[in-house]
Amino acid sequence: MINKVKPLKTVTPILLMALTLLMPASTAMAQSNDQSASEPLPMVRMVTSEGAIELQLRPDVAPDTVANFLQYARDGFFDRTIFHRVIPGFMIQGGGFTEDLSRKSTRAPIRNEATKTLPNLRGTIAMARTSAPDSATSQFFINLSDNGFLDAGVRGPGYAVFGKVTQGMGVVDAIARKQTTRKQGMADVPVEPVTIETVTVVESEG
Repeated sequence: MINKVKPLKTVTPILLMALTLLMPASTAMAQSNDQSASEPLPMVRMVTSEGAIELQLRPDVAPDTVANFLQYARDGFFDRTIFHRVIPGFMIQGGGFTEDLSRKSTRAPIRNEATKTLPNLRGTIAMARTSAPDSATSQFFINLSDNGFLDAGVRGPGYAVFGKVTQGMGVVDAIARKQTTRKQGMADVPVEPVTIETVTVVESEG
């Protein structure tokens, strides 16, 4: 089963009304009081066929999720994978398939660390999963809009946000504009493959 996040069109009117009660965006990525100033947040550089995207990760809020993502990055797992699902106004998803749409073998799934502390706002990165809450492995998505219906407690356990784009949202938006089609039983696949060339951890100095 392909890890998926469900688009906004599936949200009921009641859930749409509930979105107005979510916390304001200004609080979305506030660091927790437990995060030490002497421990900088991890940074990751993702080089794609459309350009580079830089990400700041949040181990203070989603430690297992960040550790999982960093391990895949350090292992070179993401290199030469693609963004296989692109839905304008919603999200771009990658991290699990090669250009020929072969699924890569992953490690065991991780627990779902979705929390109201980190909502699914535009520019955040979150884990894709199946309908089972604790099923995320390597696939992730970057939100193109404020997708509050994906947050913990809105219509279930939610999708775990674990960081945000700090540079390269123009690249993310360029990927979102790609023409898509249906391939090998998968919907919303870019006609021209959008490749993730490398994902590297930006090691802090000192």
